[in-house]
Amino acid sequence: MICRLEHALVANISNEMLEYAGMEVKTMIKDIAIALLFVIVCLAAGILGSLYTAPSIPTWYAAINKPVFNPPNYLFGPVWTFLYISMGAAAFLVWKKGFEKKEVKFALGLFAIQLALNAAWSPLFFGLHWLLISFIEIVVMWGFILWTLLRFYRISVPAGLLLVPYILWVSFASVLNFSIWWLNR
Repeated sequence: MICRLEHALVANISNEMLEYAGMEVKTMIKDIAIALLFVIVCLAAGILGSLYTAPSIPTWYAAINKPVFNPPNYLFGPVWTFLYISMGAAAFLVWKKGFEKKEVKFALGLFAIQLALNAAWSPLFFGLHWLLISFIEIVVMWGFILWTLLRFYRISVPAGLLLVPYILWVSFASVLNFSIWWLNR
């Protein structure tokens, strides 16, 4: 009788452990899918921008005056790819803290605004050649990035830290944008 109880108990525990492990695997797969979705959305913003950037690099951008600290063109693609992946990872970490929470929704709303501003900058600068307007826009974007970074940091320290390279690069890009406007006014 005791042997049967032990066997039943072991079988029950084993079944529960398998169910739990199955739930963990399902959760992990869902998390990976959602993390990839965040990254893809961020990369899509970059792809949208590149539709305006790529044709202008060998033509208009090559012909305008640029400051001595202008980085080589080949650097922008890898830097932005890294930044978009980091941004997507940061957004996922915040989402993972519970989208039902008001502060998470607010932070992700800020994230969406700064991402939209990010996507709008390339058409303004490279597409329309509105150097001053694009500078004003990037300053507004910088403010939203900072606000997003601070909100993310409150919710998830790693998420906030993942946005530090982004705000540093946009800070540099802002100075570069201003300098290009100044040199070509």
